Amino acid sequence: MANEASIDPAQLSGDGVRRRDFINIAAVSVGGVGVLAALYPLVAQMAPSADVLAESSTEIDISQIAEGQAIKAIWRKQPVFVRNLTAAEIADADKVNVATLRDPETLEQRTTAGKKNWLITMGVCTHLGCVPLGASDGEVKGEYGGYFCPCHGSVYDTAARIRKGPAPKNLEVPAHEFTSDTIVKIG
Repeated sequence: MANEASIDPAQLSGDGVRRRDFINIAAVSVGGVGVLAALYPLVAQMAPSADVLAESSTEIDISQIAEGQAIKAIWRKQPVFVRNLTAAEIADADKVNVATLRDPETLEQRTTAGKKNWLITMGVCTHLGCVPLGASDGEVKGEYGGYFCPCHGSVYDTAARIRKGPAPKNLEVPAHEFTSDTIVKIG
């Protein structure tokens, strides 16, 4: 007759789970929850703060911008030019042979479909980051009627495309959408 003390209790119950296995699984589970609890604040602190999220987009009322006029606005602490192009400025921009441009883009590519008269660009020269002139009344617009960067002489046309000077690219067109006929949301 076999000694009952030498028989494994797991063999008697048939389930195969011992108390030691349960304690190991519980300890690993509690440890995993502890690691996640410790990692959450570290990951959460990398999220953008409320003031950064507030600057992620801006809305501009364009109802008061007359044809041929431009305004400067601020988005992400940088200037943005919003220009209401005249029919003559649109015609001048369309006449340019795009193949001759340093950074070839048509006016249609730089504006929103159905809103060809509204040109929205960053007000930062692509050469070294100066703010070009030409958005306000009385400012020098350069020989192409667009923008002129006083720092190193870059000249942009009415579609804010680089035409002359050291700037390598056109003025950047930020992501934007027209939420109504009078409001444009940038960002």
